[in-house]
Amino acid sequence: MSQIIVVTSGKGGVGKTTTTANLGVGLAMRRNKVALIDTDTGLRNLDLLLGLENRIMYDLIDVTSGRVPYKKALVRHKKYETLYLLPTSQVKDKTAVNPDQLVDLCKEMGKEFDYIILDCPAGIEQGFKTAIAAAECAIIVTNPEISSVRDADKVIGELGRADKENVKLIVTRIRQHMVEKGDMLDMTDINEILAIECIGQVPEDEMVVMATNRGEPVITMEGSIAGQAYKNIVGRLCGENIPFLKVPKEGFFARLKKLFSFMF
Repeated sequence: MSQIIVVTSGKGGVGKTTTTANLGVGLAMRRNKVALIDTDTGLRNLDLLLGLENRIMYDLIDVTSGRVPYKKALVRHKKYETLYLLPTSQVKDKTAVNPDQLVDLCKEMGKEFDYIILDCPAGIEQGFKTAIAAAECAIIVTNPEISSVRDADKVIGELGRADKENVKLIVTRIRQHMVEKGDMLDMTDINEILAIECIGQVPEDEMVVMATNRGEPVITMEGSIAGQAYKNIVGRLCGENIPFLKVPKEGFFARLKKLFSFMF
């Protein structure tokens, strides 16, 4: 049977879909058979991050409504033959799928896949409640900002009320120079507030934006510190004991070079 993971967040823009794409690719690189299901109906983006937007014929709503079997709606990744995407609709709303339908679908797909990863809508509304229904494990993505962490804490509470006990944390967009100046929450602060197991600390990395625009997850890009962080997260999900990366501090000369690049 597969492991069913939901990737969620209290607010948008924290890297939830980026995390889903990179975990899927990372697990597929290890020869696992992986299905990514986009449950953010009306606001799908997972297809863009995987470079699969031009290959979609059917979507999640077609499957749950019984119009097509799920295998017909799956889109196989161009590079990783064990990675598949089940996209959702761009025009329906989040009430188009109910929790029971998603649970039944994941049970059926679980006979074929090692991992099923659900990309959940941000927030704690109906789309969130639908997405978490089938999950055995929840991964919360947050930034080291007080508003993002507070919203993540609300999500943890909602997961507890839904009897989801296997909850893990990934913190993205960490800027070490801001942490050291006290302008950004450090991991001690975040761990004390949220009190769940942290499996990932992803530094701020311009290559994430480059990868997104190319439809190529950053985990595949050489020299990316965020890509290495995602590789380490995948290893931890697979049971490996991997220490967290030491996030480099942006030094004076790096800041000076950046300043001159804006001036000229």
